[in-house]
This record gives sequence, C-alpha cells and structure tokens, in this order.
Amino acid sequence: MAKKHKPRSGSLAFYPRKRALRETPSFSSTPTVTVAEGETSKPITFLGYKVGMTHILGKDAHEKGATAGQEVNIPVTVIETPPLKVFGIRAYAKSDKSYGLAASFDVLAEKPDKSLLKKITNFKKKSGKKDKKETTKAKTLSDLDAAKEKLVSIVLLAHTQPGLCGFGKKRPDIMEVTLSGNVEQQITYAKEVLGKDVVIGDAFDELEFIDVKAVDKGKGMQGVVKRFGVKVHRPKAKKRRVVGSIGPWNPSTVMWTVARPGQMGYQTRTECNKKILRLGENGEGINPASGFTKYGVVKNNYVILAGSIPGPSKRVIALRKHNRKLPGEKHKIEGIDFIATRPETGKNLATDEKLLHKVEIEKEKKVEKKSVADEIQAAVKGEKK
Repeated sequence: MAKKHKPRSGSLAFYPRKRALRETPSFSSTPTVTVAEGETSKPITFLGYKVGMTHILGKDAHEKGATAGQEVNIPVTVIETPPLKVFGIRAYAKSDKSYGLAASFDVLAEKPDKSLLKKITNFKKKSGKKDKKETTKAKTLSDLDAAKEKLVSIVLLAHTQPGLCGFGKKRPDIMEVTLSGNVEQQITYAKEVLGKDVVIGDAFDELEFIDVKAVDKGKGMQGVVKRFGVKVHRPKAKKRRVVGSIGPWNPSTVMWTVARPGQMGYQTRTECNKKILRLGENGEGINPASGFTKYGVVKNNYVILAGSIPGPSKRVIALRKHNRKLPGEKHKIEGIDFIATRPETGKNLATDEKLLHKVEIEKEKKVEKKSVADEIQAAVKGEKK
C-alpha cells in the first residue's frame, strides 16, 4: 500500500548535483549493431536541436486497448536535425598504458568548413609567426588501411551546421559518430563520407526507438522543498521550508544523503526508448504560421518523437539507437492524421472554426467588382447589372 506522506524525493544516483561541464552531450556507451556481409555500415548516433512540443492525432492500433480504433492525442517533441558534416576519422586501438581503448590517430579532411574554425583552432595558422616544425606527419587514408589489423573501432568526427537553422547560432557542436558493423565495414563507410554530409535518414528509421541525451533546463540556486520535495512543516514550526534535522550530534557530520539547498537543473540526463513517429524534410507540415515559440521556423530535416525530452528550445540533443529492452507496443498508431501547428490549441481551434465560417459567409456575400469596360460590354449585350 502506498504511503500517505513522502518526506523527501530525488534520486541519489545523480551526485553531485552541479552544473554540467559542457552543453554538448556525448554517449559513453553505444550498442553493438552487426551488419551483414555485403551491406554498408551506418551511423548509430546523431545530433539535433530541440524545437519545441506540440501534439498529434492518430488512430490507436492496440487491438486489446481501451481506445482501440479511436483517435488518440499524443504529445510529441520536434527536433531539427540539419546534416552533420564529417571533417575527420578517428581510429581506436587497445591502449598499451591503461585498460580499455585509446585514440590511435585521426585522419582529417583537407578543406574544413569556415564555421568549424570558430570551434577548433588547430586548422588555423597564426599570421606573422613562423610555423613550428611538425614532429609528426598528418595521417592519410593509406595509413588507415595499413593499421587495419591493430584497430578495434572507427568513429567519425562530425560537426553540426547550425547556420542552416534559423535561431542564430553560428558555432557548431562536435561529436564522435559511432558506426555499426566491423572495422572493415566502418573503414569503407568512413572513406565514402569523409568531407561530406550525413543526414538523419542514414542513421534512424521511422517507428524506431532511440535514446535521447541532453542538458536539462537550469533552475539556479533552489531550496530543499523544490529541489528534493521535502515536506513543508506546519505553520507553528520555527522554520517551514527546511529539513527538520540534518544529522545527529555523533557522528558530528552532515551525510551526503541529506537534502541540502544548491544548484538545480542544467545537468546531463538520458531518457531511453523514445519512439520516432515521423522523419520529415525541410520543415514540411510542421511549422506554425509564426514559427515555434523561442525557436523560429524549421528549415531542415526534423524528427517527431513521442513524449518529452530534457532541455529548453535551441538546446543541442544527442540521439542514439536504443540500448535497453524495448517497451513493446508503446504509442502504436496507424498513422498521423493531424499535427497541431499552434501552441495553444484549446481556444484557437474554436476561434479558427469561427473565422473560417465567417470568411465563407463573406465570400458568398461578396459582389464581384467589374471594371468600366466590363459594364459597357454587359450593357451592349443587354445583361442586367
């Protein structure tokens, strides 16, 4: 039976609760996806930018569900995914100094984008200063083939192109794009896409479950009631929005498990098994008339995910193939019948219907405007005005 009171809440798995070191998320682990012989490798991870939330309507396809065959309302999140630009290939091998894998070498593209120079300065040459003698030569694709036997995995070095979006960001975000298949298949695919674009359709398909990682909204300095859900004391107490006792006399210390005020939000969080309901192109059928609130107009490819994801609008979102057990028939619909393109749908739907009805009546009553020449021709033919 459930308890009536809940003195505190908040997972102890996330400790310490401090601000994220970097806003661009990265996955520490990815699922191993095998590829059949003769098929090409594919990306497993991707980056996008959160646009906002809306809702869709579709017929419920659960045969044994309470709403089977009926139209259901599903809250969804829109993520704009401009193509990633591959500017390098990174080879991983077993580390000699420590346990695990270590980056062996990188193969970089010859001509990087100008937007990448805002993020990485290694490509730049300082004016007025002589270049230092290079101790190591730049690696090429031939070196990648030569070291094929020693390598364990190949990843792509890619950056986003926020300049293609409409919210004003210029500096790109960089990530390592993990690939499926074995080393040979990864090398073959990496050679093909080096210096080119990779789109979201190369990584994921519709009705597929993926994982999402992002830095959530920052709340700043907050107390224990909002931060951990501590119960507020009765009015007679000396202080109300505090923890009653933070510890005993002995041992004379405050345990790390005790709820304390501090930073809330702007922390990296991962949510698993989000279903892709649609992969769209060029913002077709999703943009409101005035654009999304605090974002603008979607201009590139986009993803519609069922449910909510962490982070505010314009926040960079990392996507990955699902790494856990699938939830079964979650958000199973026959198709998307309607996508809401207005933020406040409750009142606006009623007002839209009234406006449409009013416009139709005005069109019926409207008299066609005729020029003087048309009236003269009508008089000659004997037609009435």
